[in-house]
Amino acid sequence: MSNIFELMAPPTAPPLDPGFRPAVLANRAFRQAVDASSDAVDVRIALTRGDGSVSVYPTRAWAPDSPNAGGNLMYAERLVKFLLWQRGGYKVTIAGHPQIADHLKQVYAPDGARAFDYGFMGGVYERTFEVESVALEDCPAEQDTTQPLGRHLDGNRVGFDLGASDRKTSAVINGESVWEEEVPWDPKNQSDWRYHYEGIKHSISRAMEHLPCVDAIGGSSAGVWINSRALVASLFRSIPRDDFDAHVKDIMLNIGKELGVPIIVANDGEVTALAGSMSLEKNGVLGAALGSSEAVGYVTMDGNITGWLNELAFAPVDYQPNGPVDEWSGDMGVGALYFSQQAVGRLAPVAGITFDDDPDLPVLLERVQEMHLAGDERAHKIFVTMGIYLGYTIAHYADFYDFENMLILGRCTSGQGGPTILDIATDLLQREFPALAEKIDLMLPNERLRRVGQAIAAASLPELTTDGPCSMCCSQA
Repeated sequence: MSNIFELMAPPTAPPLDPGFRPAVLANRAFRQAVDASSDAVDVRIALTRGDGSVSVYPTRAWAPDSPNAGGNLMYAERLVKFLLWQRGGYKVTIAGHPQIADHLKQVYAPDGARAFDYGFMGGVYERTFEVESVALEDCPAEQDTTQPLGRHLDGNRVGFDLGASDRKTSAVINGESVWEEEVPWDPKNQSDWRYHYEGIKHSISRAMEHLPCVDAIGGSSAGVWINSRALVASLFRSIPRDDFDAHVKDIMLNIGKELGVPIIVANDGEVTALAGSMSLEKNGVLGAALGSSEAVGYVTMDGNITGWLNELAFAPVDYQPNGPVDEWSGDMGVGALYFSQQAVGRLAPVAGITFDDDPDLPVLLERVQEMHLAGDERAHKIFVTMGIYLGYTIAHYADFYDFENMLILGRCTSGQGGPTILDIATDLLQREFPALAEKIDLMLPNERLRRVGQAIAAASLPELTTDGPCSMCCSQA
């Protein structure tokens, strides 16, 4: 049985990463070979989430008795990995191919190669993660729903966005920001939950001082948030588990109680997409924030959000066998290493850029951006490489999302880096994926929206009620 899963060299090679093997090219080549054969079977992959919703992804694979069946294993594992971080689930059902299911049971196990994913998904949905095998006709039925998010601009609001290197806060009156602030912090290396609690409360309180009264507070943050509760978030990764359960899961709700104003918090990727949809006045938006990590959100063609995770920082985009390894998940080739400060930090020494004082990533990014603005060709190659990454990855994302607008923002897109990434990715799409280039508008917001627009969109999350904490004074204003 052949174990070959062919990795395709891209026609456009990143100048600083010649080993890059785009996921989209390998997946499409595999599917084309399978579809052209009479030696293939239908397979369905169902992902069940904690609320009972189910996403189903149909595909095809070599039949179990095919001499090519070994090639199914890498294809299926990388595909399931992507689907888990796109859509989420505590149970993966493989319908129509027990051989693939058996392989995934070994890989996604407490002692398997994807032990991180096993534990993470189990923690998010507070269930034991499992992989099951069923006949094709017994595949669970699709049960996905969408719902509206935000877009409430009335009243006096505070919006905040919690990043790994800074807290952005806005005071917003009827949709217009009247005050904005960015405060540096280092949350992921702090083990005392009080550091996070006091820092978040301080930023919100600062914004409240610039409003006549406060109707609502909305925020965005990396991680998985359900009903404004933190189930998993990289910002709190150094906090001991007991303290996380006791003080962090309800950190936002408790700050809201102390300040006397309810808080609604959503995943930063979702708020990124919401900000894009609001600023463009369009739907079908995939938003990607290229900051300390990669945050992705999705607004559907009808203007709603899904119940999916959309945590594509952990979703594979590069299949090269010796690719960079994510320090948290232990997996290689995942989005965070290609679309973030981590990518700049990884590529800088390859480009010949080093600093004697070994700056942390936010400072390193600023220095590389300054070099880029000054015309340094080494810095330019970093953003060209990221643009090539993005072009192939947009095509990859288009195999899983239906969208017509893609917005990129975040610290990596400040200065000239953003336009370079955009131009390179746009040119690649036009040459290698012309049908997608015709369909998808790839764009940058203006500089102000790139840096603080997410906080303003976050402020729109809560819907005001007539008996809100500030309704009386606002109604008399």
